[in-house]
Amino acid sequence: MLLNKPAAFVDEALEGLVFSCDRLALLEGAPVVLRRERAASVVAVLSGGGSGHEPAHAGFVGRGLLSAAVCGRVFASPSVANVLAGIRAVATPAGVLLIVKNYTGDRLTFGLAAERARAEHGIDCEVVLVGDDVALPPEAGIAGRRGLAGVLLVHKVAGAAAEAGLPLPAVAAEARAVAERLASVGAGFTCARIPGAAPARLLAPGTFELGLGIHNEPGAETRPLCSADELTACIVQRILSSGYVAFPPSAKLVVLINSLGGTPPGELMLVCRAALALLRAAGFHVARVFSGALMTSLDAAGVSITLLRVDDDGVLRRLDAFTDAPAWPRLSSSDAGLAVVPCPAPPAADAPKLRTPSTPEGAALAAAIRAGAQALVAAESQLSSADSVVGDGDCGATLAAGASAVLEDMGFYDMDDAATTAASLAASVRRSMGGTSGLLYDVFFSAAAAVMAAPSQSGALAVTDQLRQGLAAGSDAVARCGGASVGMRTMLDALQPAAAAALAGTSAAAVADAAQAGAEATRGMPALAGRSSYVPAAVLAATPDPGAMAVAIWLRAGLGC
Repeated sequence: MLLNKPAAFVDEALEGLVFSCDRLALLEGAPVVLRRERAASVVAVLSGGGSGHEPAHAGFVGRGLLSAAVCGRVFASPSVANVLAGIRAVATPAGVLLIVKNYTGDRLTFGLAAERARAEHGIDCEVVLVGDDVALPPEAGIAGRRGLAGVLLVHKVAGAAAEAGLPLPAVAAEARAVAERLASVGAGFTCARIPGAAPARLLAPGTFELGLGIHNEPGAETRPLCSADELTACIVQRILSSGYVAFPPSAKLVVLINSLGGTPPGELMLVCRAALALLRAAGFHVARVFSGALMTSLDAAGVSITLLRVDDDGVLRRLDAFTDAPAWPRLSSSDAGLAVVPCPAPPAADAPKLRTPSTPEGAALAAAIRAGAQALVAAESQLSSADSVVGDGDCGATLAAGASAVLEDMGFYDMDDAATTAASLAASVRRSMGGTSGLLYDVFFSAAAAVMAAPSQSGALAVTDQLRQGLAAGSDAVARCGGASVGMRTMLDALQPAAAAALAGTSAAAVADAAQAGAEATRGMPALAGRSSYVPAAVLAATPDPGAMAVAIWLRAGLGC
């Protein structure tokens, strides 16, 4: 794999794209690609998500398509701060439409950024969720259908509608109408290699996975390898029989054949040939065909097929409308150099001041936070290894990034005030952690800060009711915001038992033991939330949930047990 530094992969890739296309620019201080020239009076269309899917999402920024793309780390959703920066950079009086693939992290990140844009800046925002994956049954869990390559058709229709001058509600309505008629299924033959890391897992020789996602999570089922025609028939049949979207005989279709990155064009043409022959033989009218490496999974060998039922020829006109986005599919070069657009600055804040705890309780709290953060940094490899089996492999890196930020920032915390310290922890997490974990820890610390700051909360630190109440309030907030509960194989399986033990007034060791037991109980537990909900039960049987493991690690270290 071509690489400089793993941590710089996303930033350098975005710079390369902008260098190669004189119509694009980077937002200063944030991994956001936007048009160099933007209309001031039309709806802005913004999307994004984790990187590793190139040319999506940044390659689809251009006139008639996206106004901007916000890019997270590889396979991890971007931070709320970066999404909000992107919204503020492209917002017009006509409003902003956010198109979001249905993953928990992306849903929370873009949703919270939209809420903040409305509340803090008065920007009119709408969010459209796209979940076109039909490989999994409806009872797979609360996470819902994943967003796959079909989101690109939603981007194109929404971008053309915005370019035509439609108001925000009308642009959003056209995007939702397309999203409701999309169905995609993927198949993979190899796993992606995350930059700087060993392969997450290996498929058994002579097999492929049907119902594969785009984040290295295992497919819905494993089948013996077969011919291109047989593979295509398998995918097409799964789409037509899924029941999520109706495809009546003689329906008009748009077909998108997508490479996951490691499938060469010749093989993709075989799939395209077989798919079109099958659909036309079945009586469907194929109105448009798109193919190529459009929504990839780094270098994974595999394909996905998307069908869009066309009920209105207006959709075809939107798809045919002009765009100069480089991945659709033209790419231009220029000697103009790398364009960087200044990021609109939020209101200035007072410079932080270094602080030293002045009480024994404050010193104890500082020691506990330092120990917990250091434990997470040390456990990065362990957590990522577990996550590569049951998720997308980024759990350790994400939590280590947050813990490192805490270690950098904690000298500025007011350790003598537990509520203020919790709010500062939330701010450190907010600036450093992407993905679902970053959002949920932000929620956790913010809720803990709020309850500890209430007039009824007072007393010494470390083992007092104040911190016990904060732990419980944070845990409850994570459950409310994430929609999960104990027994769904998430961080709550360790966090909730620990909070209950704390409220019961047990010892620090008992609290840590409750978290550890909760994490161990996730071994073999069916996953009903998050990306593990897409993973077969047999894969989950031997590995506990990495998010729950992390809670047990930082709690035990922070409590000195």
